[in-house]
Amino acid sequence: MENKIKYDFSVSACRKGTNAEKYTLREKLFGTQDVEPVWVADMDIDTPDFVIDAVAKRLKHPIIGYEEVPDSVWQAQLDWMKNHHGFEYKIEDVFYSHSVVASMSVCINAFSDIGDKVIVQTPVYPPFFHSVMNNERKLTKNSLKLEDDGLYRFDIDDLKSKIDKDTKLLLLCSPHNPVGRVWTREELEEILEVCLLNNIVVFSDEIHSDLVYAPNKHIPFASLCEEAKNITITAVGVGKTFNMAGFAMSSVIIQNENLKKKFSKVYNQIHFAEGATLSHVAFESAYTNGNIWLKELKIHLYKNYLALKDICLKFPNDIKITPIEATYLAWLDCRAMNLSDKKLRDFFVQEAKLGLNQGLSFGREGSGFMRLNFAVSSAKMTQIVSQLEVALKNRE
Repeated sequence: MENKIKYDFSVSACRKGTNAEKYTLREKLFGTQDVEPVWVADMDIDTPDFVIDAVAKRLKHPIIGYEEVPDSVWQAQLDWMKNHHGFEYKIEDVFYSHSVVASMSVCINAFSDIGDKVIVQTPVYPPFFHSVMNNERKLTKNSLKLEDDGLYRFDIDDLKSKIDKDTKLLLLCSPHNPVGRVWTREELEEILEVCLLNNIVVFSDEIHSDLVYAPNKHIPFASLCEEAKNITITAVGVGKTFNMAGFAMSSVIIQNENLKKKFSKVYNQIHFAEGATLSHVAFESAYTNGNIWLKELKIHLYKNYLALKDICLKFPNDIKITPIEATYLAWLDCRAMNLSDKKLRDFFVQEAKLGLNQGLSFGREGSGFMRLNFAVSSAKMTQIVSQLEVALKNRE
């Protein structure tokens, strides 16, 4: 039976001294330890108790050896995807992967050749660029349009103009990191029409699909219609939703048999195997027991977003916050500060003592922007907002 208790997000465990990436790399990335890290996309919020308890129970058995992923693991995810997103598929359509980025590289190799073109829609999560270039494909940038309402939208005319016979794959970020969009059915159907017309396969990174704020609703690209299902590779998992990136387990869903065979050929060459025993247990427990926790988490996260938005509204001549529909990553438009990207970074590090992602790392369209991870406890959010407010006041 699902846990009915209320969850407390007011405080969280201290991560210093735990080899947490965002803390361990502070000196290297920001030149100082005296900075609150709000960059890499994991949460400074405790992984839920039902996950920890399931792992603790498994550890009572003294042998941690090779194990197969049981069908119950994939069934738990299948039920979750059907209930939360209306996405139906079979267990036979699922592949284990330790990360979405690894899955992306498999797709690039499976559905294109060296020298072929792969489309990315910028600004976007940096591994989209790196995965294309590291696999010796040609990067084709289809920039998103920033509209007057502060929302980003697809530039379909630009997309059409960039496609030729060598264009084989489109990397879709849905919901989008870093701009926080939840693409509507109509927007996704426009992408689908272009891809169908040009025989382009779609790799749909949907790792943030559970972190969507009402009234927005995530629509899996493969669920649009039968034609979409036949050109789509979907990547999903529990890492973002339940703060479980350290378990290194996600999945790839492919429903078309021809795509499945091509993917399998490359996938099997790499030997992904079955992953880690404790990850199987954690993954299944998250999907089985996570409904209430996620509902309450999203309420908490949106309150954090609103707290950050309030600060930005106090200083409209410095920062505008992009309206958020999904994720826990705020995309801050700092262009009005009239600072170079280096000086903008220095302002956050030296004045606000906050370590953010530079917008420029998401593509040239991110120049003048910064990305801030607000998936933290209430106590830490109060600290972050206070530091930013003081720094902005000192600019006046």
